[in-house]
Formats: sequence, structure tokens, C-alpha cells
Amino acid sequence: MEYINRFYWLIALCLIISTGANASVNPKPFVIPELKEWKGSDGAFVPTEATKIVYAANNPELERIARIFAQDYQTMFGRSLEVVQGKGAAGDFIFSLRTDKKLGKEGYTIRVTDRVALSAPENIGVYWGTRTLLQIAEQSENHQLPKGTLRDYPDYPLRGFMIDCGRKFIPLSYLQDYVKTMSYYKMNTLQIHLNDNGFKQYFEHDWSKTYAAFRLECDTYPGLTARDGHYTKKEFVDLQKLAEQSYVEIIPEIDIPAHSLAFSHYKPELGSKEYGMDHLDLFNPEVYTFFDALFKEYLEGEEPVFRGNKVHVGTDEYSNAKKEVVEKFRAFTDHYIRYIESFGKQACVWGALTHAKGDTPVKSENVIMNAWYNGYADPKEMIKQGYHLISIPDGLVYIVPQAGYYYDYLNTKSLYEKWTPAQIGKAVFEEKDPNILGGMFAVWNDRVGNGISQQDVHIRTFPAMQVMSEKLWKGENTRNIPFETFETWCRTTPEAPGVNLQASIDDRKDLTLSGQEIILQGNDSVLTSIPEIGYPYSVEFEIYADPKPNIDAVLFKGPHSVFTANWQNTGKFAFSRDGYEFIFHSYRLPVEKWTKVRVEGDAKGTSLYINGELQERLEGRIGVVYNQKSLRKDSIWYQETLIFPLKQIGDKLLGFKGRIRNVICTPLNEKRYSL
Repeated sequence: MEYINRFYWLIALCLIISTGANASVNPKPFVIPELKEWKGSDGAFVPTEATKIVYAANNPELERIARIFAQDYQTMFGRSLEVVQGKGAAGDFIFSLRTDKKLGKEGYTIRVTDRVALSAPENIGVYWGTRTLLQIAEQSENHQLPKGTLRDYPDYPLRGFMIDCGRKFIPLSYLQDYVKTMSYYKMNTLQIHLNDNGFKQYFEHDWSKTYAAFRLECDTYPGLTARDGHYTKKEFVDLQKLAEQSYVEIIPEIDIPAHSLAFSHYKPELGSKEYGMDHLDLFNPEVYTFFDALFKEYLEGEEPVFRGNKVHVGTDEYSNAKKEVVEKFRAFTDHYIRYIESFGKQACVWGALTHAKGDTPVKSENVIMNAWYNGYADPKEMIKQGYHLISIPDGLVYIVPQAGYYYDYLNTKSLYEKWTPAQIGKAVFEEKDPNILGGMFAVWNDRVGNGISQQDVHIRTFPAMQVMSEKLWKGENTRNIPFETFETWCRTTPEAPGVNLQASIDDRKDLTLSGQEIILQGNDSVLTSIPEIGYPYSVEFEIYADPKPNIDAVLFKGPHSVFTANWQNTGKFAFSRDGYEFIFHSYRLPVEKWTKVRVEGDAKGTSLYINGELQERLEGRIGVVYNQKSLRKDSIWYQETLIFPLKQIGDKLLGFKGRIRNVICTPLNEKRYSL
């Protein structure tokens, strides 16, 4: 009933917006990004037990797309559809290739009658069409599709997201899920920032103590790879293969010659003593020797580690204090553009050549530039020089979690209503200017060690993903759909088939039978029906601890976190995730006594209640360090959040000893966090 109500509610909203529409004709379905063209008719296509997925040509890629659609359909709706080659009939999904120059490379057409005919000039268009079908089918309980004809195609060929994995390790499983999420919203480019470093004022103003990491396995320089989280070369290759299957291109980025502390930690003579060890010493020939060999490891051979067509070499925020330094920087940039190209790849750079204006020529033909700040690279001048731009204006699309600058959450309302990729800062271009390939948004994990979890990152990037998908596919809001309506629709759209990084659940779950006690011996566990619950939530339980409890005893465990009792033999509750540990210091659990515990969590913090009384709220702890250079104090805000782990109660290794009953988790009133 929930699905049916939601479906007709969406239809009603569409009817309100579609002025003058005939009530008997199906309105345009809601899809993210919005469909370009729609001509509605009457009635709906309803899949039956006999429905098949038919690919019309002997085309291995078309067959693969059909099987992906079948797999996603089963994941989302629990129905298995047979995949066959042939012509198809009434009641079937039919996929085919058909020439239509107006659709371009990625466009597609869907005709819904007594069958669903999806056609496109190229396979990628068919794939995007399957994402549309899944989104529409998800909106009703019987997964029906309104009859009519749609044509859809993007305004911009590059629609992307940049994620900083250097300052905060982002696990491979997260990146795999993000590829699926991006693909579901027709976002086709993921730039992975593989190295970076923290700010030295938070590390005793000492470069040798300042956090830095390079995240990729490296044989050329053993010991270079970060020990607190990295990707093996095989894992990174497999991630790219997964992305290719979903028509998402991964752009690996090794950011040099600034942001390079991980390399000068490894080999100190690479660092600049004049401008800081996070800058490479461009007057040292060893720098070129080192990085030629590093890039070669990932680019050489018939099956290179960097599989895609594009490789990013960084080149942002280097000092321009002296003319000779600027010329060295320009020569360095030119060298690595050409070096990347020597392996048959297209080079990408961050815009910096206005900041580093000089006489040394830098190659621009066939080079892609992330246009992020006009003071560093004037977009119009860069186009004159021959660069193709990615619109990624820092003042609009940069997320820096809990930093106090840029955005903690993007201003999605303003982006939706006012921005398109044709606006790069104050520089405005014609819509669909061929020199602007498209756009990206970015998450920068500047505040190393501030407690932000991977799921905290996700609750910031997912709503941004939905809005940016809309803006990068179709540019201007031609139908003038109010943002509030669009945002409400977004809430009903899942992340992707089989993806639930938000850990959303529909309603209250009783994870144990009412009144039934679970006896835990400290070396056993009980599985529950859900892995974890996301913000905002309440988890409550009654607990009875043995007189000789285990120290740091696992009480609840999930895919991303652990909730423990008797922290360091103090009787205190604690939780850990993402390498961080958080303790409720204000309460000690008694032994041999039943106690009612409730934990409430949201995107800002975590609260502990005992027998209905609030004991402690973990939120907003601030650390302060003295900045000697500017003679002021710098502060860092700590994120003390928990998506509560529920996959198992107890553990076979140092688990809780005692009894537990009435374990209940409940999603609280939904809140969309924003600016």
C-alpha cells in the first residue's frame, strides 16, 4: 500500500506541475535526472509472470546489459525475469540498437505500450535507459510503467564526483557501492584523489609529524604505501573493471608537486625546504626520476594498473612566490602532461596557470583542466589557450566535512535553482559550450583525525549526487519544478540496487522476541535481521551483566562499527568505527542488575539514556591548538556519530557476558541534512 500511495502521490504532483495537461494522459514520470522529452498516453504496462527481457540482436554487450537489468530487477523487486535473444512480444522488455543522430552517444528512447521497447544508438544509451526503467518501476508496488514515449539525452558528456581518499581512507567496498550509486543516477566519472596530507598546525607545526598518505600499492618504492588503509593494485584494477561495467570512468589522481608530503616523508630530499615539505623541490632532478618511475609502474604494459583513458597529475596550489619557481612549476606541469600522454592516456590537471603565469609553455591541446578557482585559472583564458574544462567551482560544489569553511553540506537548493556547469565562479558561458565537458562536485577530507566516518561523508554526498545528476544531465530547470518538490521526490528514490550506505530501514524492528532473554557466554553471538540502522534512530535494550565481565566486551557488531560494554574494565559503554573510539564517560553499567539502555543517534552526535534518563550526549567536542605562525588558536571540531551496528549481538572473541532482551531499533522522524 505504501508503494501505491507514493506512486499516485507522485502522479498527482506531476499533474499539478504539468499545466494544461489532460488528466487522462499519463504525466511525465519522475526520474533523476529528469527526462528530456515525454509524450504520455493512457494506461500502464504491468509486468506479469510471463514477462521476459529480450535483447534483439546478437550483441554480447547488449546481452550483458540485459542480464544486469535482470539482476538489478530481482535485487530491487524480488522477481526473476528470463533473459533471451529474439524479437519479443507483448508483456516483454525489449532492448535494441537503433540509429537516431539527435540522441547522441548516450541518449535512448523508451516506448511503453503493451510491451516496453528500449532502443538507443549505442549500448551505453540502452544501459542508461535501464536505470530509468528501474527508477520508474520502483515507484509502485506492482512495478508498473506509465504508457507513453520518452526520449532522453545529456547536455554534458562528463558528469562526475571527486573523492579525497588521501586524507581519509575510503574503503574499497564504499567505492564499489559509490560506483553503483553514480551509475544509477547516470553520473559517469569518478576521480579518486590517491594522496594528500593534513595541515601542519594540527601536528605541532612539524612536517615530520603531519599526517600524509599515498593509498595505492607500490612495488617501485616499497614502504611508500599507507599502512592505515590502501588499495592493492589488483583491487584498484578490479574497481575500474566494475566501473567500466556500469559505464563509469575512474580517473586516478596522483597529486603533485604540492600536496605531496607522503612522498617527501618517504624520501625527504624530494621536499622543498623553502616552501614546505608538502611541496616538491622542483630544482632537484631526483623529483623527475622518482615520479617518472612511479607513474610508469601504473601506466606501462598491455594491462596497466590505470586502465582508463584519463590520468590526473594534480598541479594545484603550488607556490608562486618567485618567477623562477613559477617557471619550474610550468615546466613540471608540461613534463607530466606529456609523460602521461606517452603511455596513450589523456592528461588531466587542476587549474593553476593564472596563478602560475609565466613564459614556459604548457601543453594545452587535448588536456582536461578542473576549473576550480578562477584566481588560480581564469576559465575564459584557459579556453583561449586550448584547454577543455570540467566545471568544479570551489565556492559552490566543494564539501569539506566539519571544517568551518566551504560547505559541510552543499547548498543544494541554490545549485538546483541557479547553477549549471556553464557557470564557473563568476565566469558564465553559453549553455552546452563544447569547451566545457561537464562538471563535478568534490569532497575534501581536510580535517584529518576529526572523527568523520565514511557514512558521515555519504550523507553529505548522496543528496549532492542527486542534485548534481540533475544539473549535469539537463542543465537548466526548464520545467521550473520547485526545489521542495524535487527534494521530496529525491527522498523516495533509493541509492542504487542493493546499496544502502545510509543504513535506512522502513520502520521499527523488534530484533528479539518480546521478553525472551538471550544468554551470552562471552564467546558466542546471535545474528539479527538487519546489519545496522542509520540516522536518526533509537536503539533500546535491557541488559544484565555477569559479575566477571569481559573487558572491552563486544555487545553489538555491524559492517562498519562495534558497540562495546565495560570499556577498559570501567563499566562504561563505548563504540568504535573508522579507526576512532568514543566513550560515554558519565555512566558505569552495574553487574547482576537489569538495566534499560537506549542509544539515540543522528548526523550530529550520539546520546546515551539509562532507564529513560539522558546520561550523556557526545557532540561537538572541540580541540584547540596554538598556531605559532599567526599567533592565534586553531580549533578542530570532532564528529562523534554512530550508525548503530546490529548485525550480531555478542561475539565469539571477547564478547559480552550476561543476558540481553527486548532489543528494538526504530527510525526516528526523517530529516534531510543540509546547509
